[in-house]
Amino acid sequence: MPDITHLLFGIYPYIALAVFVLGSIVRYDRDQYTWKTNSSQLLESKQLRKGNYAFHIGIIAILGGHAVGLCTPHQVWDAIGLTPSVKQAFAMGMGGFFGVICFYGMTILIKRRLTNPRIRANSSRMDIAILLLIYLQLILGLISIFFSAQHMDGQEMLKLMSWVQNTITFDAAEAVADIRHVGLIYKLHILLGMTLFLLFPFSRLVHVWSVPVKYLSRNYQVVRAR
Repeated sequence: MPDITHLLFGIYPYIALAVFVLGSIVRYDRDQYTWKTNSSQLLESKQLRKGNYAFHIGIIAILGGHAVGLCTPHQVWDAIGLTPSVKQAFAMGMGGFFGVICFYGMTILIKRRLTNPRIRANSSRMDIAILLLIYLQLILGLISIFFSAQHMDGQEMLKLMSWVQNTITFDAAEAVADIRHVGLIYKLHILLGMTLFLLFPFSRLVHVWSVPVKYLSRNYQVVRAR
């Protein structure tokens, strides 16, 4: 019978990712009217601009860093001469820098959503829940930097990389073996991340799929003054 570690880190990730992909497809197919960010800019714009820019800059850099850092095999880093300890120090520095930027933006956005009566009235429970869960996930990530600083050999980071890569290649048994002896703070960070994937199709986060990439190649619009 699978133990709790196997259930949480060997089975739950696949459930979360399956719901993430299939749920997004079903929502797009059946409920496209809700496929939007539900922008509250018309209700208040000054605080939104201040928090939104910082949040998106921080979160995009963090997600990109996680994707590259965790999904790239360690042999690639070894080949370019980047040792685990150096890679860990670099990840801590960049993660901390962009994490603080994201934290600043999210603090403004949460305060705005919870304290502005008009915005609060136009916010669903899921809007608030997702915002608070992302905030908690960000805080866990920032706290984990202090734990990482206590062991700069990069070995725990290698276990996390191995867990991600073995999960992607459907080697659940090896993935569980990798994660079993990782610190609690990292396990909580992973579990909350998987939970965000699970909730993704049921929230406004689906607008991520609609990022306007075509704008990068679109012809300039000519706007003439009267």
